[in-house]
Amino acid sequence: MSSVNNKRILKNTLFLYFRMIVVMAVNLYTVRVVLHQLGVVDYGIYNVVGGVVSMFSFINSTLTTSSQRYFSIELAKGDEVKLNQWFCLNITTFSIFILAFLIISETIGLWFVNTQMVIPEERLFAANVVYQLSICTFCIHFFSIPYHALIIAHEKMSAFAYISIVEVLLKLCIALLLAVILWDKLIVYGILMFLVSCGITGAYIVYNIRHFRESKYHLYWNRKEMKDLLSFSGWHFFGTFSTVIRSQGINILLNMFFNPAINAARAIAFQIYHAVSQLSANFIVAVKPQIYKSYAKGNYDELYRLIIRSSTICSFLVSVLIFPILIDTNFVLGLWLKNVPDYAVVFTQLVLINGLIDAVNGPLAAAALATGKIKNYELLVATAILMNLPFSYIALKLGAEPTATMIVSIVISVFVTYARAYMAYKMVGMPLSKCTKMFFKLIFASLLTCGIMYVTVYDAKDMSILKFILYAIFAVMVLFATYLVFVFDRKDVKYACQFINKKIKK
Repeated sequence: MSSVNNKRILKNTLFLYFRMIVVMAVNLYTVRVVLHQLGVVDYGIYNVVGGVVSMFSFINSTLTTSSQRYFSIELAKGDEVKLNQWFCLNITTFSIFILAFLIISETIGLWFVNTQMVIPEERLFAANVVYQLSICTFCIHFFSIPYHALIIAHEKMSAFAYISIVEVLLKLCIALLLAVILWDKLIVYGILMFLVSCGITGAYIVYNIRHFRESKYHLYWNRKEMKDLLSFSGWHFFGTFSTVIRSQGINILLNMFFNPAINAARAIAFQIYHAVSQLSANFIVAVKPQIYKSYAKGNYDELYRLIIRSSTICSFLVSVLIFPILIDTNFVLGLWLKNVPDYAVVFTQLVLINGLIDAVNGPLAAAALATGKIKNYELLVATAILMNLPFSYIALKLGAEPTATMIVSIVISVFVTYARAYMAYKMVGMPLSKCTKMFFKLIFASLLTCGIMYVTVYDAKDMSILKFILYAIFAVMVLFATYLVFVFDRKDVKYACQFINKKIKK
């Protein structure tokens, strides 16, 4: 059974990697075009105003995780009727949340955009239009949550990959269209992005209706199950909200202390971070259903192996892209963008380091969420993450540079990683010694790779594309060698070699 699961995870990961390569390439080019067409100020406005709505997307993320958790558990049990009931209950719950979101966003959110944010007066109307479009987009996305979660729970990653590719291609078309738009480009960009969201949501719904019988909606209500769902979602809501504060909350804080240009620089850094993190995120999407199902079946040995193996692979996959970028971040940004904003380089370097630390958290978090009893877990982890905002505020109030917010985030991320490992031990019995051993291996591999790169290619002069490619290949080879010798489990290496050899022979 373990071999079958490994093959399914590998197949789904390949689908998601194909998606990731296309999405990452198109997204990076799209950002370059949009930044050039909108300009630094309008691009910063779009990100920070849209970020106000994104602060509420933790509801979206929370319910997606909740839905997937319950769907995967019922699929493991083979109860299609109960699966359909959970699906319908989620739809009903989302309708309530949408109403609450609309009330908050059209009162408190609207007040904040118009009175607290630093926006040039001549762009205030455009900012308000973008804000309203962002609200509509959020509500549309809300309806796709259970359909999206059901695809992942069924592990049908090919459909997810193809729909995502269509989405980014449409966004690229929008970016290219901006060159011929004569009206306010910021407003037109917001309208077209909203229309794309409507189309993609429709695609998810149609696919589910055609392929999964349990996606047929009917009014269903169960007070006990609703209470269980709200309890799980409520505590996970707290945890996701803390992550939003670290990202969008700090974004707004920087706007209050500085200007939209700083937001643009930070947005560029996070575009690279999100592109890089897709490597590990795609793997987590593929492995998470197996973590849920292993827990539901009580197969704890398999669960522990999944956690260690997937955490290690996530760290490696993120490192593969981070270390080449860190060789000469200024050169990379110069290739990507026509004009590199101030602070973009240092923001990018710090956010990538932070991302490398966070890469191992996904499997540990999935194991905790599988239990459904996450109150203590979220209290510890989320409270620590929430400290990003007050500590960053104090640093900026004392006159620190904008990059101080990322240094605060890095320090807290180290603590949070160990906190997740401790809670995995308390909740599912994950041996703490295994996690500690894994962490030390990953730290040693990263430091050794950094040391070798520092001695050989650090501060290279007269960088060119060819020279950068050669340095990047060398960095990946060094990284792979250190992981192969010091990190990867020998059995996993042997299995991977046998699988590749088998495919080559075919």
